[in-house]
Amino acid sequence: METSIIGRGLLLDIAPQLEGSKKALLIAPAALAATAEKLKEVLQDSGIEVLLAEVPTGEDSKRIEVAAFCWKIMGQADFNRDDCVIGLGGGSTTDLAGFVAATWLRGVNCFLIPTTLLGMVDAAIGGKTGVNTAEGKNLVGAFHLPRKVFVDLDTLETLPRNELLAGMAEVVKYGFIQDAEILQTVLENDSATDHTSDVFAGLIEKSIRIKEEITNEDFRESGRREFLNYGHTLGHAIELAERYKWRHGAAISIGMVFAAELSALSGRLSNEEVDLHREVFSKLGLPMKYRADKWEMLLATMQRDKKTRSGVLRFIVLDRIGKPAILHAPTNELLFTTYQAVVE
Repeated sequence: METSIIGRGLLLDIAPQLEGSKKALLIAPAALAATAEKLKEVLQDSGIEVLLAEVPTGEDSKRIEVAAFCWKIMGQADFNRDDCVIGLGGGSTTDLAGFVAATWLRGVNCFLIPTTLLGMVDAAIGGKTGVNTAEGKNLVGAFHLPRKVFVDLDTLETLPRNELLAGMAEVVKYGFIQDAEILQTVLENDSATDHTSDVFAGLIEKSIRIKEEITNEDFRESGRREFLNYGHTLGHAIELAERYKWRHGAAISIGMVFAAELSALSGRLSNEEVDLHREVFSKLGLPMKYRADKWEMLLATMQRDKKTRSGVLRFIVLDRIGKPAILHAPTNELLFTTYQAVVE
């Protein structure tokens, strides 16, 4: 089931898509206050009562205290099962909005409007919601599919260039795990990172459809959906080590290079395919190395990762480009050796 509507200038036309909701909680970061107010006016002109919850920007919003703030607004406004939650913002905001919707009355309708590239191709798609804890990223959450995701490419106009390039890490991830044409498009077309170009729009739609197809097949991550975590085991550990001050795409770009090197050391991936990772991330200007002195902390975090089962670490690796697999219980020695390939 495709839940995403992709285009330009969508914000003024979403009211008819809200499926009869009479009341909406609009969750948005302070940085998007003007856009949120404009959307609020449009929805109220359509007869929908809108309450605005202004939340912190970025990962600071993904805290249980912020979710509780949203629940309080909903409780005071007598939100019922016919009402809805709208998340306007980047991946952190849509993760939070989905979690609030999933937990209020055990689930109300959720509509997401991602305004970052990362949100468009990853966080807002597929129904994973969550908040962070001191012990790790996304350890508390729920599966709750949004009714619709409105991907308005015009909202990227004000996105800083480095944020857009970081979001491209998730785009090329789909190339590594499924569609190698994405990688060639990025390498051969400078317009691949121009948000106004048709090439860029094509990459975004292709990425979204890949994720929708995978998550529709395996909604609760019991099988193929795990492959979407390529690069994320080390990437999430880096994010925690940096107290979530790093961009997600920067962390998982290192994570994907690490996973490629691990694949090669495990006898799966060729050196040429590992080099392709470095070529792609170099073209995007994303980091491929991290600090040597952080290894013990990173290993401890990875051992708590939600992909670990019965105390056994699991990594998404590649047998070849486009063919992901799971590596069970790599030794600490193998992981340490692999890490040397990404030490700065």
